[in-house]
Amino acid sequence: MDKTVPPDDVRRILGLAPGVPVACRRRRYADTSGNPVELATSFVPLEVAGEWVWRTDTGPGGIYARLADQGWAPARFREEVRTRPPTASEAELFRTQHAVADVVRTAFADDGSPVEVARLVLAGHRHVLSYAYSA
Repeated sequence: MDKTVPPDDVRRILGLAPGVPVACRRRRYADTSGNPVELATSFVPLEVAGEWVWRTDTGPGGIYARLADQGWAPARFREEVRTRPPTASEAELFRTQHAVADVVRTAFADDGSPVEVARLVLAGHRHVLSYAYSA
């Protein structure tokens, strides 16, 4: 957990001016055998981040429950999913040359404000992405 200036694409999604820092949380997820399957980086505007954002364990319900505790409950999400070859470090970490899924998930509060942008890199050979939509 640190304070950082986000990449330009994240900055634009969050509606921030250049150079404005955000809270950044980086996590690595593994399967039950300990094999890494996902890298996750969350960017949270400082004005909606509480002290919880600096803790390793954000508690029951995770980051979205903590945002809700502060009145910023996510009301909707948008995801952009792309596939691409893994970087050298991702190929080494995931032990594969299979494509990775590169997901950018934005959480929006009731008023439409973006309250978190998560960049997820998923080991493509280990995940199925499934979505349901109303007609």
